[in-house]
Amino acid sequence: MRPTPDLSPVEERPVLPSGFVAGGMSAGIKASGRSDLGIVAVTTAGPASAAATFTANLVQAAPVRLSREHLAASGGAARGVIVTSGCANAATGPAGDDDQAAIAGALATALGCDPAETLCASTGLIGTRLPVDAVRSGIAALVPGGLRADDAGLEAFATAMLTTDTRLKAATTTIALPSDDDVSPRPIRVSGVAKGVGMIHPRMATMIAVILTDAPADPGLLASLLRDAVAATFEQTSVDGDTSTNDTVFLLASGAADVDRPRPGSGQAAALGAAITAVCRSLARQQAADGEGATTLITCRVTGAADLLDARAAARAVVRSNLVKAAAHGRDPNWGRVAAAAGAAMRPDGTPIALDPTTLAIGLAGTAVFSGVPLPFDAATVKAAMDAPELLVEVDLGRGQAAAEAFGCDLTEAYVRENSAYST
Repeated sequence: MRPTPDLSPVEERPVLPSGFVAGGMSAGIKASGRSDLGIVAVTTAGPASAAATFTANLVQAAPVRLSREHLAASGGAARGVIVTSGCANAATGPAGDDDQAAIAGALATALGCDPAETLCASTGLIGTRLPVDAVRSGIAALVPGGLRADDAGLEAFATAMLTTDTRLKAATTTIALPSDDDVSPRPIRVSGVAKGVGMIHPRMATMIAVILTDAPADPGLLASLLRDAVAATFEQTSVDGDTSTNDTVFLLASGAADVDRPRPGSGQAAALGAAITAVCRSLARQQAADGEGATTLITCRVTGAADLLDARAAARAVVRSNLVKAAAHGRDPNWGRVAAAAGAAMRPDGTPIALDPTTLAIGLAGTAVFSGVPLPFDAATVKAAMDAPELLVEVDLGRGQAAAEAFGCDLTEAYVRENSAYST
């Protein structure tokens, strides 16, 4: 499926790029005994280039803080990523920081690298400490013998990340990266896995994603490409309006593919960036579709905005509206809720977007329902069209040429039930 003309087609399956090994197992963090420890390691002679984005929540988990420090200390180099699930290691004080450092140290020892070349992410219940000895034993069991250089290894890693998710989330694309002379393009792969179905909201919309590519790239370029990709995808995703303490997206480039190193501003960099964005977009959509208790993926496409910030703000406002979410769940073509949500949209600086009701147009499930004034439509037909796995909401602001999209899900009784019992 090609989501937009400038993005690569994506398959929703885990495909491990060259230059990496991966695996996952149960280390005993989860009382259920389900898989809860995943590791990705680099197999090339040198470390992978690495970049990351993290939660904007001021209460940041120990793995977030430690990974920030490690990226700064290493200059964007990584030998391995460890993800634990079942315990967030957030709001655990100095003891939690010590726990995370001990885990990073154990991984570094197993991989034979400096601790600064390790990256950590955790997900689960806030306020609980990681069982360090159990995690150490898990690392010893996985590295090196339990790590695999195949797709099953990446699938095991992705499975270990899951908490309340109902299904694995993966995306991959392969593109021909142009060479400097644009004569002999060669293939590179970008693959990603993610978890997260609750506590997801823009400002890094609990989620973790790990994106891997065999393309060569400098850390600075990776950081720029990742920021752009996250802004257009994960930042445009909202399940419940809550921003997590642990949100993390890692991007690692092994450089194992036989292609030229992209230069900032080049066609190669643009192609790599489009591939990264396509993978992130697919993962974001999968997260929203699997939102806790969700039955419907809501996609809001905004066009005619004065600028990109307005377009993104309007799309986010629609998918995060509880009234829109409730209408989607009830298959109610109440376009007034969409109009109200768009009219309340705010730019990141807190100022309202440029919106004039006389130029506003709205479509629900492929039917135009408002264009400056209410339009006649058959409510029963639209209601039937809304009874589908995905609801498309179209909003044209009529103020310019900018466009954006955002992803959310319906609000159901199951969401309340699941979160009222989560800590037990």
